[in-house]
Amino acid sequence: MNLPALPPDRIEADILDAVPRPASADSRSGRPTAQFMRQHAAHWIALGFGSGLSPVAPGTVGTLWAWLAWALLAQWLSPVAQGVLIAGTVLVGWWASFVTARHLRQADPSNVVIDEIAAFWLVLWLIAPSGFWGQLVAFGLFRYFDAAKPGPVGWADRLLHGARGWRGAWGILWDDLVAAFCTLLVIALWRWFAG
Repeated sequence: MNLPALPPDRIEADILDAVPRPASADSRSGRPTAQFMRQHAAHWIALGFGSGLSPVAPGTVGTLWAWLAWALLAQWLSPVAQGVLIAGTVLVGWWASFVTARHLRQADPSNVVIDEIAAFWLVLWLIAPSGFWGQLVAFGLFRYFDAAKPGPVGWADRLLHGARGWRGAWGILWDDLVAAFCTLLVIALWRWFAG
């Protein structure tokens, strides 16, 4: 007897539907709580070690956390080690986003901020050396591209929008990486014209 093959997205959706929402996620809003964050290492990572729990603008709070953490890490890490840290953050963030989105039963939870952290670290790494004002401009540009999603960032956001499983988890990161690229492009053009 031959059974019809289910497409991989449908299998992932069936598995996702079978995962109960953790009791520590607010059942009314679906927002994660501190208790939810403590239940799994992936939650800690995806929620930016608590910065994503902010009830207001979690993406901005996560980016501010990234900036502060980078200011500390950059003092001890060589540029090569910084690049390895960013690459590792993207890979671990992909896994953490997958697990956390699945547990929250949301395709792209706004409280997942590891994407902002990894992408803004990439910006800070590639504009170095830069002082406070240069980093502040980078912060403002990155937040603009990430929140408003103009042009290529909107395309990147729509490309995997609503996807589930590993593709959906990559979609969480992808638009922020494109926002980082756009930020870097504007800064490079500004430096070229001003230089």
